[in-house]
Amino acid sequence: MMAVGAGGRWQTARMSKPRAAFGSVLFLVVAPGVMAGAIPWALTAWEGRSPWLGLQVAGLICIAGGALALLHAFARFVIEGLGTPAPIAPTERLVVGGLYRYVRNPMYLAVTATIVGQALLLGRPGLALYAGVFAAVVAAFAHTYEEPTLARRYGDEYEAYRAAVPGWWPRRTPWSPGR
Repeated sequence: MMAVGAGGRWQTARMSKPRAAFGSVLFLVVAPGVMAGAIPWALTAWEGRSPWLGLQVAGLICIAGGALALLHAFARFVIEGLGTPAPIAPTERLVVGGLYRYVRNPMYLAVTATIVGQALLLGRPGLALYAGVFAAVVAAFAHTYEEPTLARRYGDEYEAYRAAVPGWWPRRTPWSPGR
């Protein structure tokens, strides 16, 4: 929810946790649900090609890990940020807890892992190609839209976070603000 504040600048109106939770669940269904669910289904109809059992197990691990990481990251937006991952309903506070202490883009990595997991589980190289395209598109989106937007919205707080936490390859140790 947006409102015009002093000086004609757009500001986010305070969001309740139930509203943030509803918005986050809706966005979860629409964005990752389409990218990691509807599109892979459209490409494969979930029909496998009998890959090696080891690849199937690795695929299940990627899917489970990706799904858990995605749900955790979405929950952080509600609990810590009091908002949603959707650009139209951003958080009041910068989300830097949980998995965000290790990597700045856990949602994108989780969705990519889920798609890669499906490729392994089903033995479908086309899904692996789709995962690569997805990763490239979200990396470009993060670089050209998200990072500048977060820098404008959160200023020095985001710049300190960005300097300390990598975007795509997780840190070995968790980052803490003020270190």
